[in-house]
Amino acid sequence: MRIILHLDVNNAFLAWTALSLIEKGHADIREEVSVIGSFSSRGVILSRSTLAKEKKINSGEPMYMAKSKFPNLKIYEPDFKVYHHYSEALFNLIRKYVKEVEVYSIDECFIDLSTYKNIYDDPYEFALKISKEIKDTLGFTVNIGIANNKLCAKMASDFSKPNKIHTLYNHEIEEKMWPLPIEKLFFVGKKSSILLRELGVNTIGDLANYNYQILQKYFKNRAKEMIEHANGIDSERVNYEEYHSKGISNATTLANDTNDLDKILDTIRMISDNLSYQLRKDGIMAKQISVNYKDSNFKSFSKQMIIHNATYLPEDIYKYASILFKSLWKKEYIRLIGVSVTKFKESDPYQLSFFEEVKVKEESETILKTIDEINNKYGKKIVSKAKVKSNLVKQKNMI
Repeated sequence: MRIILHLDVNNAFLAWTALSLIEKGHADIREEVSVIGSFSSRGVILSRSTLAKEKKINSGEPMYMAKSKFPNLKIYEPDFKVYHHYSEALFNLIRKYVKEVEVYSIDECFIDLSTYKNIYDDPYEFALKISKEIKDTLGFTVNIGIANNKLCAKMASDFSKPNKIHTLYNHEIEEKMWPLPIEKLFFVGKKSSILLRELGVNTIGDLANYNYQILQKYFKNRAKEMIEHANGIDSERVNYEEYHSKGISNATTLANDTNDLDKILDTIRMISDNLSYQLRKDGIMAKQISVNYKDSNFKSFSKQMIIHNATYLPEDIYKYASILFKSLWKKEYIRLIGVSVTKFKESDPYQLSFFEEVKVKEESETILKTIDEINNKYGKKIVSKAKVKSNLVKQKNMI
C-alpha cells in the first residue's frame, strides 16, 4: 500500500519575507498587522499575518480594500529571489531523505515513502523528524498530511494549521473526511460546489454516497471521478523528476479561485521575475517557455512555445508566458498558475532578430546586471528595476 505525504509551508510568503528581514535586523513582521503584496492600489494580498487576519483582511482581496479596513497596515512587496532561496533550501532538505519528491508549487510538495518502508517504518515519526528539522534549520513551519494517495494527503495537510501533522488513511476517510463541507473536497471548485449544494450535496459524505446516474446528468464525465474522490479514491502517482533535469519552473497556488485577468497576469509577472533571476544566477538562457494552470476543478491546461532568441530577461519571459496564457485560457476560474523555461544555452551577447531594438535590450541587460550586483553585494532586495532605470536615465541626461 502506498504511503504519500503532502507538505505545505505555513503562510510561506510572509514567513520567508520575515526571515529575510530578520537577518537584516528588522522586527518580525509576523508580529505586525502586515501583508505581502504590491503597493499599487490594483495589487492583491498574497499573504497576511495572524494579526492582519484578526482585522478581517483576507488573502486575495485588493490592497485598497485591505487598507480601508486598517489604514496603518504594513505592506511588504513580494521578493521571489528570497522565496526561491527558501523554496530551494526546503526541497533540498527533503531530498536528503527521499528522492521521490514532486514539487507541486513553490511552497508545497508530495513525497512518496512507499519504497522506503524498511528505512522509515513509521511515516508519522518521519513527518515529525522532517517538520522539526525544517523549523530548526530553516526557521519556518510546515503542515504535513499523510495518506495512501495524493488526494487524501493533500486533504489531510489542510485539516488544521499551523505546524500540524495529520493522517487520512483509507480506514479514516469516513470518520475524518465525510463530515467536511463539500467545498473542502480537493478538485471541487466554486461553481461545482454551488451546483452540488443545489442538488442537496452539502458534505463530502453526501457526494460519496450520491446517485451516479443523477450526478452524471449535471457533471457528465466528471461524475465518476467526483464520487471516487469523495470516497478517497485516487490513483495518480507522485510525478518526480531528477532535480532541474528538464527545466526550471515556478508555480503558485492562488489565494482564491479567480478569473480576474489582472490578478493572474500580476502573478505571471512575479513568477517571470523569479525565473529570470534563477537563469541569471545559473548563467544560462532559455529558448522554450511554457505556461500551465489548473482551473477551479483542478483540470490541467498547458501550452509551450519556442522563441526566436534565447533569453533570461523577465520582460521576455512575461511577454511570452502571458501570450501563451491568454491563448489557452477560456476565462474560467483558476487556482494554480505556473511558468517554466527550458532548452537552455549559456548566456552570451544577445543575438537580436531583425525587428528587435538593440538599445532597448542592452539597457534592460545593464539594469538587471546592476540590480544583481547591488542585491548580491548587500544580500537583500534594496533596489528595483524602475529605480535603476531612473538613475541610468538621469546619468545619460547629465552627459
